[in-house]
Amino acid sequence: MPRGRYSLHDPHDHTPLGDEHFHCAPGPSGWRYVSQITTPSGEHHGSVDLTLDDLGRPLRLELHAAGWQVRGAALDGVTWVRTDPTGTDATEGNVRAHAFTGSSPAFLVALTRLLRLTPASPETRVRLVAFTDPVLAPLTVDQSWALLRSEAHPTDNGPLMVDEYQVSALDTGERHTVHIAGDVVLAAPGIELEDLETPPSVFP
Repeated sequence: MPRGRYSLHDPHDHTPLGDEHFHCAPGPSGWRYVSQITTPSGEHHGSVDLTLDDLGRPLRLELHAAGWQVRGAALDGVTWVRTDPTGTDATEGNVRAHAFTGSSPAFLVALTRLLRLTPASPETRVRLVAFTDPVLAPLTVDQSWALLRSEAHPTDNGPLMVDEYQVSALDTGERHTVHIAGDVVLAAPGIELEDLETPPSVFP
């Protein structure tokens, strides 16, 4: 069960946004990721709880940030309920999208599980519902993903297979790369892996 810490920062000006303390593991249903997010000063800021089925679809998503809460799942596309900090007003949403996304590294791993790309795969277009900081506001985004290469890197625990993805935002044309090993993000815009206690899980 990988357990560790990501540092989060603004991908444009590199302003520190905090840390995400996580653990994750494949399980009977597919894969689960749980994390607690802290501010740069160490205060609790939010949490992520994401469970995928064995095809990579979101069985259950629960996000907390700044008093706001989102619960979602794959249902007629993706469906969610967003509740305000007072708990008195809840709004429901549904979009014909493939999955959810957001600032957590969990969403990058989840999408690679859903797409199952190979270096021979063509660029694959996906529609996602992003929950944006700081109040988890939903935003529909379109991206294309391609797996550029998979390379084995030697480690003390044997070779580690690292996948390099190219991600394009279809509204702006902006491109960036994401490096993932198993169920751990090694590097992505705004995300750095700072500490990892156990090796990444290897998906079948």
